[in-house]
Amino acid sequence: MLPEIVFRSEDLPVRDRFDAWRERMRNTHAPTLMTSEHTADFFGHQRVLQLGPASVSSATFQPMVFRRTPKMIRESDPEVCHLSLPLQGTLGIVRDGHESRFGPYEMHLNDSSLASDMLTAADGRVIGIGLEVPKALIPLPRRDVNRVIGQCISGRDGVGALLAGFLTRLSEDAGSYRAADAPRLGTVLIDMMAAVFAHALDAETALPPETYQRSLTLRVKDFIRQNLHDPDLTPTRVAAAHHISISYLHRLFTTETTTVAAYIRQHRLEGARRDLAAPALSATPIHAVAVRWGFPRAADFTRAFRTAYGLPPSEYRSRSRAEGAAECGQDGGRSGGDAEPRARS
Repeated sequence: MLPEIVFRSEDLPVRDRFDAWRERMRNTHAPTLMTSEHTADFFGHQRVLQLGPASVSSATFQPMVFRRTPKMIRESDPEVCHLSLPLQGTLGIVRDGHESRFGPYEMHLNDSSLASDMLTAADGRVIGIGLEVPKALIPLPRRDVNRVIGQCISGRDGVGALLAGFLTRLSEDAGSYRAADAPRLGTVLIDMMAAVFAHALDAETALPPETYQRSLTLRVKDFIRQNLHDPDLTPTRVAAAHHISISYLHRLFTTETTTVAAYIRQHRLEGARRDLAAPALSATPIHAVAVRWGFPRAADFTRAFRTAYGLPPSEYRSRSRAEGAAECGQDGGRSGGDAEPRARS
């Protein structure tokens, strides 16, 4: 499991909740003046994942104001870039007399070395995710990084959507990772943040080659997962969608354990396998499941599925139904049949 720190205001006496939340925020980010209209019975949840030099924090809390002053910066500056991803509510930033507002999935980039006021508002509670990375680790000139600070980056499309999706999945499913994964995930996040900066500058090719290639590979994989239903999804189309040659696409996958075509096929088959095992889809014809996952010809699907899992789709569905029925039996255990077939390597 990834190393994490969890804070829940309801674990404390009512009178101590807001003061404890302010201390938690100071320890997570940097010294900041915090005020709220909800101090009498403040609600706040936070979970921080430490991923090597990077950290990801997910939080749910009542609206409040954060103020970071020049004096505070002189006294303590962690020298980090902070990316805020609102999921519910709005984020307002006031800097040098200018106010900017950000809604859900509109990411904001901030610098711990700059004074600002941050106001959060919501009809209820504010929900968001933050990513902090040391400025020294962002592989772009400092002047370029400074140009992006304060900009609004869409988390609904392009590189921003890739980062927003990664942060959301990581926050929701941290338990599926091991502690040893933390440094590697931190490296991925730093690369993705650098890609967001470069994209905002329209200077992605200025990234170091290793960072650019890792970022591009992540975007390629995300594009493939989003288009598995398309029977015309081929390496050629993937390369065209990313404005690279087919040979360069194959080079990106030389450090992977699979080829581009095999990656597409594997994720299509995994999607179809999940649907065949899902009780809610038991009435869906097998050919409809196949088409949904990019297999328009039933014979091709059956052959590929048998090769991957050792039995045809119809038999896999039957076994899954039998195992599900056994689990609902009076003994509550699994009876009969083998464990779920694994894909053949």
